[in-house]
Amino acid sequence: MPKFRIAPLALAALLAGFTTLSPAEDYAPPGGFVNGSERPWSYTPLNTSVATPAVKAKAWVRQPLDAFVLAKLEAQGIAPSPEADRHAYIRRATLDAWGILPTPEEMSAFVGDKSPKAYDKLVERLLASPRYGERQARRWLDLSRYADSDGYNTDGTRPNIWRYRDYVVNAFNADKPFDRFVKEQIAGDELWPDRTEALIATGFLRNLPDEINARDLNLKKQEVANDLTDTVSAVFLGTTLGCAQCHDHKTEKITQKEYYEFQAFFANTSWKDDVSPLTGRTKADYDAQLAKWEDATKDVRAQRDALLKPIIDKLETDRLSGFVPATRESISKPAAERNAYDRWIYHRNLWTLSGRTRNAENQLKTKDKEAYAKYEVLTAQLKKFDNLKPKDPGNVSTIVELGNDAPPTKVLFKGIYDRPLQEVQPGLPALLTDNTTLDIKSTASSSGRRTALANWLVSPENGLTARVFVNRQWAQFFGRGIVDTVADFGKTGAKPTHPELLDKLSTDFVKNGWSVKTLHKQILLSSTYRQASAARDPEVKKDPDNKLLWAFPRQRLEAEQLRDSLLAASGLLEEKRGGPSVYPPIPPNFDIGGQRNRWQTSEDPRDHNRRSLYVFVLRNSPYPLLETFDWANPQSPHFRREVTTTAPQALALVNSDLVLGWSQALAGRVIQEAGGNEAAQIDRVYEILFSRKPSQKEKDKLFAFLNAQEALQTAQAVEVKKPHLPEGWGVDPKLAKQIDGFYKAAYKREPDRYERTAFLSYLDQQAAKRKKADGGGDDSADDGGGAAPSAVAATAGAPTKGASKARAAAFVDLVHTLVNTNEFTYRF
Repeated sequence: MPKFRIAPLALAALLAGFTTLSPAEDYAPPGGFVNGSERPWSYTPLNTSVATPAVKAKAWVRQPLDAFVLAKLEAQGIAPSPEADRHAYIRRATLDAWGILPTPEEMSAFVGDKSPKAYDKLVERLLASPRYGERQARRWLDLSRYADSDGYNTDGTRPNIWRYRDYVVNAFNADKPFDRFVKEQIAGDELWPDRTEALIATGFLRNLPDEINARDLNLKKQEVANDLTDTVSAVFLGTTLGCAQCHDHKTEKITQKEYYEFQAFFANTSWKDDVSPLTGRTKADYDAQLAKWEDATKDVRAQRDALLKPIIDKLETDRLSGFVPATRESISKPAAERNAYDRWIYHRNLWTLSGRTRNAENQLKTKDKEAYAKYEVLTAQLKKFDNLKPKDPGNVSTIVELGNDAPPTKVLFKGIYDRPLQEVQPGLPALLTDNTTLDIKSTASSSGRRTALANWLVSPENGLTARVFVNRQWAQFFGRGIVDTVADFGKTGAKPTHPELLDKLSTDFVKNGWSVKTLHKQILLSSTYRQASAARDPEVKKDPDNKLLWAFPRQRLEAEQLRDSLLAASGLLEEKRGGPSVYPPIPPNFDIGGQRNRWQTSEDPRDHNRRSLYVFVLRNSPYPLLETFDWANPQSPHFRREVTTTAPQALALVNSDLVLGWSQALAGRVIQEAGGNEAAQIDRVYEILFSRKPSQKEKDKLFAFLNAQEALQTAQAVEVKKPHLPEGWGVDPKLAKQIDGFYKAAYKREPDRYERTAFLSYLDQQAAKRKKADGGGDDSADDGGGAAPSAVAATAGAPTKGASKARAAAFVDLVHTLVNTNEFTYRF
């Protein structure tokens, strides 16, 4: 029989021809999950009666979870590792709980605590610190695709979204029950519309990447619905529901129809970015003051508006003509004729109006200079009333619904937004529950759909939400989850290593009031977590990936842990919490997509050294140092921090001016704290970076390194204009005391490092001017005893007694080398 072959292009054309003829009948619902069939383990309710397994080494079990781990190890003939020493434990636990290194004093206090409750007291202290919420929030922000900008081509700033970041920090610090945390983020606007905190919480849904200049708002509506559907199902249910957007899920028993039924919960979801954060009396006072300003400036503002109106009208006509016909149709309808779908399109259209006044001002300036001159005069008059205008409190970005009737949701042929098939109602995939239809109660202003979904997500009949979250927490501590594919609990995901343990932890999590801190305490105090991390040859052969946890898994520090720990070690970390995001300096060659002016370095130098959590997240152009070390890309939910090993990582630590500056500051701190004894200095830098003292062998190597570097620095002294000296080297201690005395007399306090730096810099400049006036010439090339502005101490101190510049520079090289070692960049 002859064989016929169709050329690929011809086959594609043939298929394209079939798909252009696609009436609703083309959709034939295949078999989804059938009620009564056996569900995969992950989709069943939690097993609340899991028995703790019997083990031989009963003394090893400190927490119930240890018995589950030990039972698997004993079954394979593997013994757990010895306990890590206290130095390693406090460094490990502090990095996990806070995201930064412990101080030498914290380390010494723990190591010296001989009470039987030493570990309990340490963990309680870690969980009670506000640093805990900052660390845990960063992991949740990974999931919520948090960024301070929109993404897409414009990547415009979202000036209010930082409030969501602060909400998450506060939630973890307060140990907000996780079920409440879920409800607030999915339906805070419906459940607690009068609580600003609940409105801010819906930033979880608002965090999606977006494009303010979208011209097809019908397509945009579908993109928003897809994002919310895929994000919620993956983050809370660990299910790849998005695979059913264009066709039935190829591995899970989830149909395309069920995908759009789940999507229907979000059909009426829109957002507002201009909600006032003020409430009660504070809002009343603000409104009253604003009314006074508006009344006083009414005439001036009317005259300004009249000058702009012709241009704004033209801009508005041009803007509307840029939309596709279907979008223009919804926008142009009178308000009384708009249905739920039209309302969504019209409301979204209002967002594209932002910036039109600024655009009109620019056009007036270039096209009608006489009118613009009048406009400037009026603007100057308006400024005279600034004393009447209340301070702008900023706004809240929140999710809203535009009525209690939702737009229709339809199955889309192959996911194509303008190829709708049959309409569907809100529902859950049969794979997840027997009760696929939820009780939805609308309110006067909202459909109530997200409330129904939020309640189900944390209901007893749904075990996935607790399982998925607990598994993700386990992965945070041990590098991999009990289910390694933390966002995929389905057939294509990894099989759980300890399914009974996951159910036990999840059940306890719910019983303990969904307390995240209680869950973390169980893990931190377990024998499993307290194991040493050293590899053991027999165990490596039996379980090469350490899936059974016969040792604590070593992990490289995440990008934020690395930067924040460097700042903490150097003594530069500013622990101001909350507020708008900050802009630390960036390399001069960092382009930001041709818009370098987007990154306006924060004026206050204190902001440059705040925790990475507070660094502005520009979605398309991330902060360089964080991106190099595998940051969480916010274009979509980020479920785990992958660890890559690339040349730019090593180059960033070795060559970065930032890291070198932090090394100089650390060297200055060590000299200040340890005094002139070099052996004590080496002890101190080890305690700061590694939470331990060096061995004698390590000391011998470091002294040899110092000697070699000193010789090298001496040989290069003629060619090097300004050697890299410890911060504060060469500052006269008497002068430092005089500056401190001045501040105490004038301000009743000591100066901070930035004030001291500015004062010393000013004195240097004045000395240089006097020297030049006296005919001594410019001393800018002098790198000597005077402290150049770039090398002034945070806490000024004397140089090491008898130390030369070459020796001091060699010590900076030593410190810089230590921060490049694996012992610093890894958690053991």
